[in-house]
Amino acid sequence: MKKKVKGLLGMALAMALLVMCLGGCGAASQGDTDMTADDGDKIQIGMSFDSFVIERWQRDRDVFVSAAKELGAEVNIQNANGDVQQQKDHIDYFIKKGMDVIVIISIDPDELVDSVRKAQDVGIKVIAYDRPIPKALVDLYISFDNEKVGELMGEAMVKAGLDEGGKAVMICGSPKDRNVPMVDGGFKAVMSDNDVEILDEYYCDGWKAELAGDYVYNNPDRIEEADAIMCGNDDLASRVVYALAEKRMAGKKLVVGQDADLEACQRIVEGTQLMTVYKPIEKLAQKAAEAAVSLAKGEELQGDDVSEYVGEAGKVPYLKIEPIAVTQDNIDEVIIGSGFHLKEDVYLNVPGKMPPN
Repeated sequence: MKKKVKGLLGMALAMALLVMCLGGCGAASQGDTDMTADDGDKIQIGMSFDSFVIERWQRDRDVFVSAAKELGAEVNIQNANGDVQQQKDHIDYFIKKGMDVIVIISIDPDELVDSVRKAQDVGIKVIAYDRPIPKALVDLYISFDNEKVGELMGEAMVKAGLDEGGKAVMICGSPKDRNVPMVDGGFKAVMSDNDVEILDEYYCDGWKAELAGDYVYNNPDRIEEADAIMCGNDDLASRVVYALAEKRMAGKKLVVGQDADLEACQRIVEGTQLMTVYKPIEKLAQKAAEAAVSLAKGEELQGDDVSEYVGEAGKVPYLKIEPIAVTQDNIDEVIIGSGFHLKEDVYLNVPGKMPPN
């Protein structure tokens, strides 16, 4: 009996050791999608995100991965958590893994130039997703028309009554995000055309939303003087509106943002945010996945929406998606009608305003 027990114990111990070995040796690094030996003949795409602090990035990830899988590709997702060195390490990891394509949502594009070149030197295609890498000749830059985003913000303010003699404050995104100057340029052009004075420009390092709120608290006179506040995205706008509410000014200043975050849409129907810019993320991610697979196959990118982006390193293919301004007038059609957010979620705080089915 004792021998039988010892035998069973020995078998159990051996099984336990085998499971531990498989768990330790075969575990993918944090954020990886599942990849098996059967995936060896599939197109392999590595995707490095800045972080998932901004609400929209999770949606980009999910749509991209789903679209790529439908096209027969496997995607390895990595999250740099806002650390550019970690993002460099991710790219090195993708190179070592022999990816066909690397997609980068850059933290600091200037710091990634060598990493891009290193990947391309071994035949890996590189896509700059949403944010350009101007000093590198990437194989594709895919984003929205960022200048148009700024124009839509300014036009919404003008339509709401901000005209000659009006005053605005700009609370912009990260100075390292090369989309920011394009958005700012579009906004400033509209302000200039309508003789609106820009009282101040402030940039939030790392897109940290708390810095936007701090600006409102630390500059009460300037905020009081301003008729409108342009926010680099809806996350920044959330802190701005919160700070304005504490000062009993929420709804009294024209506040705009971008990304169509759920809370921003809620603020629009509540009346504390004038507008947001809806960027059809599903379309962007779908197109990016299709482009990644095409590049991996050595196919040339074609279509009316493919133009050129001129960066410091030269011209690169630019796939540009059109953004849409969202206000109370069209939020039901654009946001709810497209399924981007549910009606009951958008009108959660103002059920009396909810449109009928």
